[in-house]
Amino acid sequence: MATWRRDGRLTGVQRLLCAGLAGTLSLSLTAPLELATVLAQVGVVRGHARGPWATGHRVWRAEGLRALWKGNAVACLRLFPCSAVQLAAYRKFVVLFTDDLGHISQWSSIMAGSLAGMVSTIVTYPTDLIKTRLIMQNILEPSYRGLLHAFSTIYQQEGLLALYRGVSLTVVGALPFSAGSLLVYMNLEKIWNGPRDQFSLPQNFANVCLAAAVTQTLSFPFETVKRKMQAQSPYLPHSGGVDVHFSGAVDCFRQIVKAQGVLGLWNGLTANLLKIVPYFGIMFSTFEFCKRICLYQNGYILSPLSYKLTPGVDQSLQPQELRELKKFFKTRKLKPKKPTL
Repeated sequence: MATWRRDGRLTGVQRLLCAGLAGTLSLSLTAPLELATVLAQVGVVRGHARGPWATGHRVWRAEGLRALWKGNAVACLRLFPCSAVQLAAYRKFVVLFTDDLGHISQWSSIMAGSLAGMVSTIVTYPTDLIKTRLIMQNILEPSYRGLLHAFSTIYQQEGLLALYRGVSLTVVGALPFSAGSLLVYMNLEKIWNGPRDQFSLPQNFANVCLAAAVTQTLSFPFETVKRKMQAQSPYLPHSGGVDVHFSGAVDCFRQIVKAQGVLGLWNGLTANLLKIVPYFGIMFSTFEFCKRICLYQNGYILSPLSYKLTPGVDQSLQPQELRELKKFFKTRKLKPKKPTL
């Protein structure tokens, strides 16, 4: 799959800020679709008009416009630690899967990415559970007043393990996710009728969206069961809004199929798929714009509005090396010449 190539002209802090701002903006602008997805997965949509628009309109009328962004603040806050853990874990797995000659297969690379994502999700899992609880509650009669209050309340009422309820589905769901990634990657050349290293930017964007659609569709049943397990609580009104009663992950699968049929495992998939193109579109465009600002600040390009290179600047230099070089020439220029006899 196409991912952003690491640009050596940016510092580590700049890369993190670009990715963080891009992720925050894309999450915030697609939050209503995420809300519709979670509500359909947990079961609140049953008995009402279906579809993302109907769900959003009903929430808006019942709780106000602000309710469409329930849980989004927590999702944005967990973005930075989740990304940092994922990047660190990915580097470790890449080293682990690299052979003696320094090569790594595409399957190993995909597995490294999937395992890194799984590790970061497990580490930050309590915040994901709290996000689900905040989405499910009525903001006019809230059970939790925010991230810290939710964490404290869940810990005191239900215990520490309650914050990791459903985490096993993250591990199991990584298998179809990796299989979907490999399936898409192996067929990219057939789809575009050309080599992967010659794909254009629109083609790479389409590849990312296609991969996201396939992998999320395959792993969606595990995501549905996870959301139900996260939301379920005897201390919340209507047991957290869950539409089936279950005693564990396997029983949850069984009860969903029994009550709603096999397709009940994919409730909310429409809203989730509708989110893919705007989510990645906003993320790509925001990242590229922030990247241009950083490159302009570092002196590699002439304007943040284009990628026109600065004449005479070696683009292979690291930011620190370029700064040292500029400092050297500036000092040399200001240094007075010795008088000659």
